[in-house]
Amino acid sequence: MSASLGRRLVAEGLGTAFLLAIVIGSGIMGERLSGGNSAIALLANSIATGCGLSVLILVFGHISGAHFNPAVTLAVASQGEFPWKDVVPYVAVQVLAAYAGVAAAHVMFDEPLFFASTKIRTGPGEWWSEGVATFGLLMVIWACVHQRLAAAPYAIGAYIAAAYWFTASTAFANPAVTLARAASNTFAGIRPHDVPAFIVAQLVGAAAATAVMRWMGRTIGLR
Repeated sequence: MSASLGRRLVAEGLGTAFLLAIVIGSGIMGERLSGGNSAIALLANSIATGCGLSVLILVFGHISGAHFNPAVTLAVASQGEFPWKDVVPYVAVQVLAAYAGVAAAHVMFDEPLFFASTKIRTGPGEWWSEGVATFGLLMVIWACVHQRLAAAPYAIGAYIAAAYWFTASTAFANPAVTLARAASNTFAGIRPHDVPAFIVAQLVGAAAATAVMRWMGRTIGLR
């Protein structure tokens, strides 16, 4: 990455903020327009998030790497593909920008700036789902990186859209996203009490995927 740290942090901040605005805003819009049909609301939420994430990676990937996710930042740093000295600034910006994105969505839909979610997301099934969702996300990212796929943004966005549907947790797969969604008592929210277990599962899933894909890469020639 040739851009200065300042430019990379701005890119990470803008990308993460827009990602949360997309997640929260499309959830609110989907719920309002679906007439109480949760399946339609989730369909709208997942399509918007998958498409939006693909676009954001295209816009900011060449500047910051388009992590938008502390689990991704930690994973790439652990493999020597990102400087450890930049991890704390990246994660701090990702978390702060995630809250900014939530606030932006709330303002657009005349909701309070922040209000704690009461949506319960807990239990072994949800925790396992977050581990699986994040494992899959890192699996896709590492495969795209090692094969230098130009279609990486679309693959990542498509995976997230699919993971909304095949996981019980609707695939948060991102600690910054999880923290910020606890500040939104809307369709995409999560009760603050349930956040820590989600983040632990996400970090474990990211670490496991990184270890497996590193082994696979050495075995099948991706590295």
